[in-house]
Amino acid sequence: MALSIRSATLACVTALATLGASLPAHALDADQKKEIGAFIKEYLVENPEIMLEVQDALEKKQYAARNTKAAEAVADNTKAIFGSKYDLAIGNPDGDVTLVEFFDYNCGYCKRAMADMDKILKEDKNVRVVLKEFPILGPESVEAHKVSNAVKLLAPKKYPEFQRTLLGSRGRANEAKAMEVATLLGLKEADIRKSMADNPNDAQVQEAYTLASNLGISGTPSYVIGNEAVFGAVGAEPLKEKIANMRNCGKASCS
Repeated sequence: MALSIRSATLACVTALATLGASLPAHALDADQKKEIGAFIKEYLVENPEIMLEVQDALEKKQYAARNTKAAEAVADNTKAIFGSKYDLAIGNPDGDVTLVEFFDYNCGYCKRAMADMDKILKEDKNVRVVLKEFPILGPESVEAHKVSNAVKLLAPKKYPEFQRTLLGSRGRANEAKAMEVATLLGLKEADIRKSMADNPNDAQVQEAYTLASNLGISGTPSYVIGNEAVFGAVGAEPLKEKIANMRNCGKASCS
């Protein structure tokens, strides 16, 4: 009985709200507006859990809209997302599934998400992970990524260790910190600076910015798998599930 009364009351609230929204302002007098407003307020105060349901529905709707946009962007930018000349990959270079990660060296969530990537790569020897550098956290991030680009060009085999070491380091990543990591790995600072001068990474950064904008990505870490974008540090299990889906049905979500 309680459930039916709640449902009936909610239906009444919805009907009154819809009626109020659909009628022009002059169709309701002051007393009617006051009565409808008081009724809706009273019901929501007595049943605040409804606001959680509304919030959940809104988030699902927004997520669906973002993924619709992302799917269109993936279709239009497949090569730049999964096979850009600016990016290097870790894991199995011939893996049957590719996971793309947008990251910033100064992103705290990216640092914590390293454990997720470690878990995926340890358990799945047939996945390819593209590291897409996306410096969005200030000038120091841009500096660090410039050094990182030089490392990729000069010593691509050392890049995975450089990337992991710099991302996992404490404090802000900047040119000095990135240079320190690179030289500890055996690169010469003079060579790095020459590469930075000869090969500025402006085009790489602009490509990443453009792709992120088209995909609806505004923060790091964010991922692309199949035709879907995954926003935020969601953890290893959701990513593993989408990788499995790619193998099962050719899409990140099989339902």
